[in-house]
Amino acid sequence: MSDVGSDEFEDDRSKLGEYEGDRNEAGERHGVGKAVLPNGDTYQGQYEFGKRHGQGTYHFKNGARYVGDYNKNMKHGQGTFYYPDGSKYEGSWVEDLRHGHGIYTYPNGDTYDGQWLRHMRHGQGIYHYHETGSKYKGSWVDGKMESAGEYIHCNHRYEGNFANNNPYGPGKYVFDIGCEQLGEFHQTEQDQAEGEWGELGSSGVLKWVPKAITGLTVWTPGKETSAAEKETASAEDGEKI
Repeated sequence: MSDVGSDEFEDDRSKLGEYEGDRNEAGERHGVGKAVLPNGDTYQGQYEFGKRHGQGTYHFKNGARYVGDYNKNMKHGQGTFYYPDGSKYEGSWVEDLRHGHGIYTYPNGDTYDGQWLRHMRHGQGIYHYHETGSKYKGSWVDGKMESAGEYIHCNHRYEGNFANNNPYGPGKYVFDIGCEQLGEFHQTEQDQAEGEWGELGSSGVLKWVPKAITGLTVWTPGKETSAAEKETASAEDGEKI
């Protein structure tokens, strides 16, 4: 759906729609007023020289609602948009587009908290998956996970680069028990499949190729590790890597 408000017939010459509120000497809507537009939408808030300007609330006839800043009839500044499907965006707007920092809550409970560019997730941000509790924290480009990021689960996380919503190339799994697994992701040409990594399916199947596992340092409460033991452990870890 479009979240752009109507700017048609917002003058008296059309003889359509209704307006009640302040006007300036030129007869333009100026100050605080309420308008019922010909398409059924309503707006109540501030006007300047005949246009929505300043704080206001715009109700769409389909149930959507915007509460926030306007500039020359466009959402511009800070505002919250409530969509008919139950989703919500709270944050910065530039010329009717989500732009800057904002938080989007999706119908399924997922949330994105981060940067936006022309209505798309772009820059640094965190996407939280409501159903699993997992989250992606990192870079976004044109709405997709791109470049450096980490995918965080309840007891481990993956750190590496991403491309088109999927992990790509060298990376590592970091486990809460204290060890890491280094490796690399490759994409094999197979039938389209959906993975745990993104909102979109990929054109192939991702294959994780492990290369090394860091060793765990065994620690016994009350026992001090001698210098010789530390040196031996360090050498063994070096051989494993």
